[in-house]
Amino acid sequence: MNGYQRVLSALQGKEPDTTPVMLHNFMMAAREARLTMQQFRSDPHQMARAFIEAVEKYEFDGIMIDVDTVTLAGAAGVPVDFPVDEPARASGSRLHSIEEVRDLPPVDIRQYNAVQVWLEATSILVRHFDHEVFIRGNCDQSPFSLASLIRGLESWMVDLADGDKHEDVHTLLNYSTDVTLQFIQLMSETGAHMTSNGDSVAGPDLISPDMFREFALPYETRIVDQSHRLGLPYILHICGNTNRILDAMLETGSDGLELDYKTDASLAHAAMKDRTVFVGNIDPSGVLALGSPSLVEEKTRELLTIFSDTPRFILNAGCAIPPITPPENMRRMISTARGF
Repeated sequence: MNGYQRVLSALQGKEPDTTPVMLHNFMMAAREARLTMQQFRSDPHQMARAFIEAVEKYEFDGIMIDVDTVTLAGAAGVPVDFPVDEPARASGSRLHSIEEVRDLPPVDIRQYNAVQVWLEATSILVRHFDHEVFIRGNCDQSPFSLASLIRGLESWMVDLADGDKHEDVHTLLNYSTDVTLQFIQLMSETGAHMTSNGDSVAGPDLISPDMFREFALPYETRIVDQSHRLGLPYILHICGNTNRILDAMLETGSDGLELDYKTDASLAHAAMKDRTVFVGNIDPSGVLALGSPSLVEEKTRELLTIFSDTPRFILNAGCAIPPITPPENMRRMISTARGF
C-alpha cells in the first residue's frame, strides 16, 4: 500500500498494511525547508516544497496542509499580525459589540490573498503526489472558534453567558458558518482528498458540554454535512481534554476526530471504536519536541496498543508539532508505527 491507500483504508474501516501516519507538521516542515513562516505563508510553491521535502525525509502517509489559525478571521476583517517566523495571529476583533453583527457585510474569502496561497499550495501537492500521499486540506477554523476571533475571545465568553444576547450570538455563528463553508467548497475544488477544521475554543477548557451542544455542535455538523455532500471525508480537531464531549463530537458525523494528548486515549477508544477514526494523539511538546527517542517510542507503543484492535486509527501528534522537534524523534515515532 502507498500512503494514500493506508489513510483511506483507516477512514473506510479497512485494515491497512501498517499504521498510517498523517502529521500536523507545518511549522517543522517550514523550518526544515529553511523558510521563515513569512516565506512559507506567502508563496504557495515554497509551502508545497516544504511539505514535499518533509514527506521525502520522513516517509509518512498523509499531509495536513495548515498555515495558521486566523486566515478566515483575516478574510472576515479581523486585524491580523504576521510575525516573520511565527504563524499569523489576531491582533484585535472585528466587533466592538455583539449587536454589530446585524450589520456585518458578506465576505468573499477568495479575495483574501492568504486563502489563495493556501489553496494553490494544496493544488500543487495534489498534482505532485497524484494519489501516492493522502492530502488533508485543513480549512482553518470551525464556526464557533471563528466567531470568537471576530468578536474577541473575552467578549465572546461574556456574550455566551448573557441569554439576552443569544439571538445575536447565533447570528454571528451563522455568519461564521457561511465563511467556513466557503473554504470547504474552495478546498474541494483543489482535489484535496479530505477536509478538516479546528474548533479548539469550543472545548471543555473554555465552555461547558451543554454550551458545546448549543453553540458549537449544530454548526460543526453543517460543515461536516457540506464536506460529505462534496464527496470528501472530514476530520474535526479540538484541543484540550475532550473527554466530556466525545459523544457530542461523534454526533457531528465526522469521519475522524483529531484529539489532543490531554484526552484519555482509552476512553476515546471505547467511544470511537468501529465508529470514527481516532487521529492523534502524541504530546507534541513534552514528548515529540522535548522528549528522548526512547520516550517517543514508549508513548507511541502505548497508543498503538490501545488501538491495536481497530483499523480506525491514524497516528499523529495531538496538535501542531513544534518547529524545534528533533528529526530523530519524528523518525522514531514513524519507525515504531511501521514495525508494530
